[in-house]
Amino acid sequence: MPALFALIDCNNFYASCERVFNPELEGKPVVVLSNNDGCIIARSNEAKTLGIKMGEPYFRCKPLIERHRVQVFSSNYALYGDMSQRVMNVLGNLEPEVEVYSIDEAFFRLPVSTEETLRITGKNIRNTVKQHTGIPVSIGYGPTKTLAKIANRIAKKNPEHGGVFTILPGSDIDGILKNIEVGDVWGIGGRSTQKLAGHGVYTAYDLTRANEAWIKKHLSITGVRTMYELRGISCFSLEESPPPKHSIACSRSFGIPVSTIKEMREAAVSYISRAAEKLREQQLKAGCLTLYLMTNRFRIGEPQYVNSRTVTLPCATADTAELIEYAVRCLKELFRPGYEYQKVGVVLADLIPKHIHQGNLFIVPRKHRDNLLQALDRINDRWGKDTLQYASAGLTKPWHHKQAMKSPSYTTNWQELPVVSA
Repeated sequence: MPALFALIDCNNFYASCERVFNPELEGKPVVVLSNNDGCIIARSNEAKTLGIKMGEPYFRCKPLIERHRVQVFSSNYALYGDMSQRVMNVLGNLEPEVEVYSIDEAFFRLPVSTEETLRITGKNIRNTVKQHTGIPVSIGYGPTKTLAKIANRIAKKNPEHGGVFTILPGSDIDGILKNIEVGDVWGIGGRSTQKLAGHGVYTAYDLTRANEAWIKKHLSITGVRTMYELRGISCFSLEESPPPKHSIACSRSFGIPVSTIKEMREAAVSYISRAAEKLREQQLKAGCLTLYLMTNRFRIGEPQYVNSRTVTLPCATADTAELIEYAVRCLKELFRPGYEYQKVGVVLADLIPKHIHQGNLFIVPRKHRDNLLQALDRINDRWGKDTLQYASAGLTKPWHHKQAMKSPSYTTNWQELPVVSA
């Protein structure tokens, strides 16, 4: 039986998460800032209407924000990640085939039906997600994933559709694509948009009529698949199991410049610990570690320094203590006094499943580490991040990134649960 793809997209997700636990924000302009309260990474519709741009530095927008009393929040990824999981759990209970595409998007597949039936189905899904999580969503249907993306965009930007829009096989797809700029097509980035414009391709419809050989040469086979997807020919399948990761990275810009190796070590150990937790969550081990550090390149006139070290581990591991040992060695080689550093980060690569073990004749394996690490993860999962941590990660962490306007972690921290007064 022919199938349709549907894309569920949470509306203004980060701003919507803030509104769930603060209903007074409804109807008011809301923005969410990046790490260190640097740039705007999420906006409510009201904030968009004011002309606040995505990615704009906060300091530039501050006069406009203060003039219109825009509500500003530091990013709260613990809250957003948990709310995302709740939304995806609801979708998993509603539909058997779901691909979680990003923190606020998911594809699913269902049989082709009439537009009215799909509209009712979409309305029921929207109401269920809203009732269970408080998050508003938009739904787009299409015969391919790319067309479902376009349908979702139309549903979100045009309130008259009630949050649901359908592109059915045999409908006036060309008429819809003529009103979609090619840069708004899923997978077409800024550079590709410029290349296409130079070849006279300005809309999604133009892309469907472009020369296939030229598209393959300049946009690779992925561009050709996108072209076919716009024609209604499915080239991207539903991925119910996410592809295995090739690397795990963890880094943050410092809240204040760091100039001592002690503070650099604390930050590096903190990020290694978090990356190791991610490894164990995904049942993986790492065979390679890269540590890098850098100064702030935007501080003109100050001395600049950027460097990195990569080490191949003798045995793949997810043991935090082992990874810390190698990271600290790298840091001692990299660190240069006399600089004010902005960031340190870690990348774990050569990832393999945890059950695969290749021994080393010259390394004595550490015994009973799995039980210790499982206990560490269970305690931190139960009682909150960093309930137990390595002493070398520091306690006060004065270098920690700024979160001056962060809302409570309502769903992941016992000390910050919302209080209801009767």
